[in-house]
Amino acid sequence: MDGLNAQEIAHFKEVLLAKQQELQAIDALGEEARKAVELDQQSVGRLSRMDALQGQAMAQAQNRQRKRELTRIEMALTRIENDDYGFCEDCGEPIAKKRLEVDPAAPFCIHCAQSND
Repeated sequence: MDGLNAQEIAHFKEVLLAKQQELQAIDALGEEARKAVELDQQSVGRLSRMDALQGQAMAQAQNRQRKRELTRIEMALTRIENDDYGFCEDCGEPIAKKRLEVDPAAPFCIHCAQSND
């Protein structure tokens, strides 16, 4: 099986850049939710504070996930620049186009991805 052609790589680069912009925009909007929760028990009831803490924890977890995805996207964009995109980082074989359509940042072919789990 051959690697991707230039047109396919350009398409995946567009998809990756769009996803990167989307995640960065979401990250900017979610900054308020990750801020420290006010400790003043007079202005916020105990249950409301617990809700706020839970909301903060969820926002922080989502932020960590976004950061991981942004890192994966940046690594995929680097592989495109280095002409390594579409090839498995473990075995060097081409990654199936269908796999890249599902996850354009995928660094491994399906066989190596399953072996690494």
